[in-house]
Amino acid sequence: MSETSQDVSLVPLVRPRCPLTIVNSVGQAEWACDLAQHLLETTLPRRWAHTQGVAARAMSLAPILGDEADTLTAAAYLHDIGYAPDLVDTGFHPLDGARYLRDVAKADDTLCRLVAHHSCAVNEALNRDLFDALTAEFDEERPELVEALTYCDMTTGPDGTHLDVTERLAEIHSRYGPEHLVSRSITASTPCILAAVQAVEKGLSAVRQGGNL
Repeated sequence: MSETSQDVSLVPLVRPRCPLTIVNSVGQAEWACDLAQHLLETTLPRRWAHTQGVAARAMSLAPILGDEADTLTAAAYLHDIGYAPDLVDTGFHPLDGARYLRDVAKADDTLCRLVAHHSCAVNEALNRDLFDALTAEFDEERPELVEALTYCDMTTGPDGTHLDVTERLAEIHSRYGPEHLVSRSITASTPCILAAVQAVEKGLSAVRQGGNL
């Protein structure tokens, strides 16, 4: 999903700086937060607000992901860095962001794969004639983590607020219009997105029910 021309003029939400409290001792989330903040906060403040909201959703999945919640939170902070002006190459932000993480930041392979394939990115890659590049350079990550990142992204609005997935899909279509490449890609991705959200919500529900036994 692309940044609009008016995003840079919007005042970002007031949120705490990158958290010092992380899920485990690995600390990827804190590093990723610092990097994303550096790349997005000044140039794309609304995108940074969205990123913080997605990361907050990722942190909330610790009950079903355990120690891997740190990895997911790191990926959530990094998933949209490909929009940063200095990183734009192909114009396809999952690929541009993943390439930067691999080639410049020397990030963990799992983070690169999650960023490359977040939110059913293969469908937009097809529309941009970048499917071969995306899939040749970055394998898909394990379904549980891919679904979790898709859930976090697709239940967070452009300003970082929580949205139901149907509201989020409607917001994207409204922002771009029906004929835009992004809208067409989201239409193709909708079954994948809804399945991911349903899987994560089912996992959260099972954890909550288990805690009430």
